[in-house]
Amino acid sequence: MTLIQFEYIVALDKHRHFAKAAEACFVTQPTLSMQIQKMEDLLGIKIFDRNKHPIEPTELGRKVISQAKIVLQESKKIGDIVDEEKNDIAGELKIGIIPTLSPYLLPLFVNEYLQQNPLVKIVVEELVTEDILQKLKNDQLDIGLLVTPVNDSVLIEKPIFREEFFAYVNFRHKLYEKEKVDSADIKKQDLWLLNEGHCFRSQVLNICNQDMMPDDNRHLRFESGSLEALKRLVDRHGGVTLLPELATLDLDQNSKKKLKAFNNPKPLREISMIFHKGFMRRKLAESVYKSILQSIPPLLNIEKEGNVIDWKKLKSGMN
Repeated sequence: MTLIQFEYIVALDKHRHFAKAAEACFVTQPTLSMQIQKMEDLLGIKIFDRNKHPIEPTELGRKVISQAKIVLQESKKIGDIVDEEKNDIAGELKIGIIPTLSPYLLPLFVNEYLQQNPLVKIVVEELVTEDILQKLKNDQLDIGLLVTPVNDSVLIEKPIFREEFFAYVNFRHKLYEKEKVDSADIKKQDLWLLNEGHCFRSQVLNICNQDMMPDDNRHLRFESGSLEALKRLVDRHGGVTLLPELATLDLDQNSKKKLKAFNNPKPLREISMIFHKGFMRRKLAESVYKSILQSIPPLLNIEKEGNVIDWKKLKSGMN
């Protein structure tokens, strides 16, 4: 058995179609089919049930494919070990980042980082927290940029900064006249939220002491995956949403008047870089970490005092 054959069965499992799997592997369909057949003959089993459409792995084939994925992941670490010892800042780095962070953090450092490290290729996926954690564990991502703590024994967390939450209110809302607000000032019927699955949603509900149930008395119920969409809803339709500090830095002066800081203790979220304990290219990750630290505004200090919101707290049913 060869690594090439492992790649072919993994590709066929992913695409469930010989032609598509062959295209993904940059080989002809007969080549891919022949190598998979050779592997099946060697093992004396059928890895795939070719009578089903789309094609599916057999029960035993699923176990073989699962182990093949592990072997492929481990084999890639040989090159990582060599690069690490050679002190090369080079290669592809797959980054997962949460949607409430990516449009505000990535522009601060990515361009300059790539100019300083021309041998690095960065591939970024915008994902919710749970998907990032799962992909880190499956070796489908190298590092994650997200809210911590995640308290997972197989993941390493490197805190980068802390940022405040701000209430963003319509100018006709009663909170507009306040200099600062308390969480009790924000009512569910006024609050615009991100979709379920976003940890920011849980953080906001936690801060505002609200449950997960929507307010059915509204004439308009809209939940978005974008903070920018929620801001526009507040501007045009009224109400309140919450914004992380980094998302407020480029607001114009009129919009900044709609921002209301919270009274002490200020609600904060902690942003960290995380990676799997088995991740080998630590120097590459460290170079990105240092670049982010150099690019963020000084006011986003990791020592900033306040109440760091645990995004899992509401999900777990704790108060």
